[in-house]
Amino acid sequence: MNNRIDARFAACRAANRKALVVYVTAGDPNLQVTEQLIPALAAAGADIIEVGVPFSDPMADGPVIQAASQRALKAGTNLAGILAMGERLRPQLDVPLVLFSYYNVLLQYGVEKLAEQSAQAGIDGWLVVDVPDEEAAEIEPSLRSRNLHRIVLLAPTTPPARAQHLLRDAGGFVYYITVTGVTGVRDRVADDLAANLSQAKQLTALPVCAGFGVSTPDMAKAVAAHADGVVVGSALVKLIADEPDPRLAVAKAADFVRSLAAALR
Repeated sequence: MNNRIDARFAACRAANRKALVVYVTAGDPNLQVTEQLIPALAAAGADIIEVGVPFSDPMADGPVIQAASQRALKAGTNLAGILAMGERLRPQLDVPLVLFSYYNVLLQYGVEKLAEQSAQAGIDGWLVVDVPDEEAAEIEPSLRSRNLHRIVLLAPTTPPARAQHLLRDAGGFVYYITVTGVTGVRDRVADDLAANLSQAKQLTALPVCAGFGVSTPDMAKAVAAHADGVVVGSALVKLIADEPDPRLAVAKAADFVRSLAAALR
């Protein structure tokens, strides 16, 4: 059975365009708003939506997503609620969904149980930020048996030999971190990004999407020139956080995603 992530990248290639991957923190400000937000972003042109599972210690994330996680946790967001939301959304949604999490949350829930429920809820893959390759066997078999992809992260500091090892069992796409450090909005593209992405693409047949810091349509277009797709997270999360009216927040987020998608076409 074809995974929706694979199908979406095939459609992007056929249309001669780059994929737009966006990240939202589930439950910020609450799950009811997230449930309205995800279809709005899909309709606005998001190709893949990463659904961030809030965590009390998101060590790879900067202040914007840390604060979003705290708000979501305070609103009572949990994995069971996120999966139930996914199951309600899937019949009306053809965009791939990626569960973006830290391993401790998955471990507490139960990896096998979560993989089974993810498949039932229409989740297409996991991106687990803090599981090193040496421990990937903790989640890999559970995902593979259910046609769920394990998305792998590569960084500018990842040596080629290590990258090849990481990519061995990767699926869906490769998330290439454009800068060293935590997530957050940046105002320019790294000088060595083109060379780094070229090297990464030589190591895998999977699509390579670049993210961490992409904050404007112009930046997205510049990054997309060297990648198969662009990931936008903190800028979108901040936009939602800055608008206290949930309906306006959803509308502004959709407008922003529309502008990003236009830049990649």
